[in-house]
Amino acid sequence: MSQAQTPKDTMAVIGCGVIGSGWAARALAAGMTVQAWDPNPEAVTILQNQIDTAWPALSRRGLAEGASRDNLHFTTDLDQALAGADLVQENAPERLSLKQSLLADIDARVPEQVLIGSSTSGIKPSELQAQCRHVPGRVIVAHPFNPVYLLPLVELVGGEHTEPAQLAAAGTHYERLGMRPLIVRREIEGHIADRLMEALWREALHLVNDGVATTEEVDAAIVYGAGLRWALMGTFLTFHLAGGEGGMRHMLEQFGPALKLPWTRLEAPELTPELVERVASGSEFQAGGRSVAELEARRDRFLGELLEVVERYWPEQEGLGGRI
Repeated sequence: MSQAQTPKDTMAVIGCGVIGSGWAARALAAGMTVQAWDPNPEAVTILQNQIDTAWPALSRRGLAEGASRDNLHFTTDLDQALAGADLVQENAPERLSLKQSLLADIDARVPEQVLIGSSTSGIKPSELQAQCRHVPGRVIVAHPFNPVYLLPLVELVGGEHTEPAQLAAAGTHYERLGMRPLIVRREIEGHIADRLMEALWREALHLVNDGVATTEEVDAAIVYGAGLRWALMGTFLTFHLAGGEGGMRHMLEQFGPALKLPWTRLEAPELTPELVERVASGSEFQAGGRSVAELEARRDRFLGELLEVVERYWPEQEGLGGRI
């Protein structure tokens, strides 16, 4: 990775696993300099390989002026990674004590105007801020979705020390990365999207465990049914249309009583060896002998084309809570 002329904005990517590498690829494609840090010097190989995977899809989507992989700089020195950063994105493993310690260290090292986002999928921001003594309010949840370099949603969640202006500034930062920020109104474990996905995941495991469906059949039910509608309308607008001319009000009158029926099991089933085998072998059958890399490339081509369709049908003024 050679030295290149530094673009206007610099992003410090802290932790270079799959999520951190996805952030790095997205920021590079947006024309930013990326200063990536990981305590493991071998993480640079993972980082480079992940960017190799992401770059063809990003190129098809369109690179910003000045975008170059040469703007990536890896270091095991935290101070070097943070120097001059406009935005810090933490991607450490999902262990509270580890994240608290690392975020407190970052908070003590960077200027007060620098936003610090955490990619946590479940931890509340007030817990992340607990050990920060400098400017705790600028430590927020900035939760993306895999693959980060393609999927535009980022959930922004402030903690007890966060001011509205700090969340607004965060939204501007992530919009520069081509993302669609969703500011979560109040902190809760799992935020919004993961809570919804976990509910569906639990139900899917019950269906496989009870012999109602295979993994392939469950996925087909989503891909060819609900998933196609959700890509455009989401949950509530889909049900609004189900009510015909009467919309959601009629739908709730007609189908609301069904909510009392025992159709779902929100508590997860026990992951017995038998269930693990059904889920794993079913997923391997669906993969059809294709490697993970082959499936990722296929997924990325599909998502790139799907995003083009969604963007044509979903104007920017419509969305999830005003910012999107």
